[in-house]
Amino acid sequence: MIGGAMPDLAITRMDVTDADQAAAIDAFVMAHDEGTPFHRTAWLRAIHEATGHRAMLLAAVAPSGKIAGLLPLHHVKSRLFGDAIVSTAFAVDGGILADDPRVVGRLAEAAQALAGEQGNPPVELRGGPAPGASWAEHRDSHLGFVRPLAADDEAELLAVPRKHRAELRKALANPALTVETGRSDALIRAHYAVYAQSVHNLGTPVFPASLFRAVLRHFGEDADILLVREGARPVSAVLSLYHNRHVMPYWGGGIADARRLRSNELMYYRLMGHARSKGMTHFDFGRSKVGSGQAAWKKSFGFEPRPLAYHSWSADGASRDINPNNPKYQRRIDLWKKLPLPVANLIGPLIARGLG
Repeated sequence: MIGGAMPDLAITRMDVTDADQAAAIDAFVMAHDEGTPFHRTAWLRAIHEATGHRAMLLAAVAPSGKIAGLLPLHHVKSRLFGDAIVSTAFAVDGGILADDPRVVGRLAEAAQALAGEQGNPPVELRGGPAPGASWAEHRDSHLGFVRPLAADDEAELLAVPRKHRAELRKALANPALTVETGRSDALIRAHYAVYAQSVHNLGTPVFPASLFRAVLRHFGEDADILLVREGARPVSAVLSLYHNRHVMPYWGGGIADARRLRSNELMYYRLMGHARSKGMTHFDFGRSKVGSGQAAWKKSFGFEPRPLAYHSWSADGASRDINPNNPKYQRRIDLWKKLPLPVANLIGPLIARGLG
């Protein structure tokens, strides 16, 4: 056990592979207003299974056995980018999940102690309350985009600002574009092919295919794929997560022709209707970097940005630098775009595993 004050609470490591402990963890996450897909044991297990980054979940537990707070973590190890303890790996949200500031403080201290046991890598918390004065806060790097879903398809169309709505109408009028949703192997392969091409065009290494398969397997019906085809050709695809009546299109993109076809616009619009049919009430467009074209595109789709708060701590003040906007990465990004796609898909996952 790890901890300091508040002797009525014990800070302990939970085993996310134990069925009873996992059920208690997930019940707490699902009941908490600030819970996210990235706090769930499904996410922790999927990341560990697909990338090898060890899952370590800290919980504040009362003498009665009731959970009062959680901090899900992964120990990300990379020769290229360095080690870090992250809440949570490959996520855009997470951080400490607790209502009592004293519990928040205890979990933050436990994370620092855990880092010491693991050789003092930096600790990164993506979201959640401020952990304490010794932690650095970062509010100027990322924006989040969430809004309620409209009542029906027509209302959803009218919620899109006029200029972007005109582009969407062109896609809706294109009889060659069709949409399919599901979790089949064929959809998984098509999604990966589209996503890999999309991130390659941005100069980014693609994640391993095992990551997408693991997330779909562990989330079950709370994750699926929506694919847009032009005739038989896959042109846009997204893997989405469903959590507490929120849909989050998480890993999505389109081939080079998607812009001409407006297939990405169609993809997200059809996802809104699909999510509504599943009982979702909010559309979480995830995060984008401040000043990026992606952030501007989401705003033009009718989403207002809100700053996201991240927190970090390290024993020596050092930190990882995995920001692709750093000038030192620009030449590498330009070179990556020039790699043949099969080569990029072969070596990309080996690099992307370390980004966490």
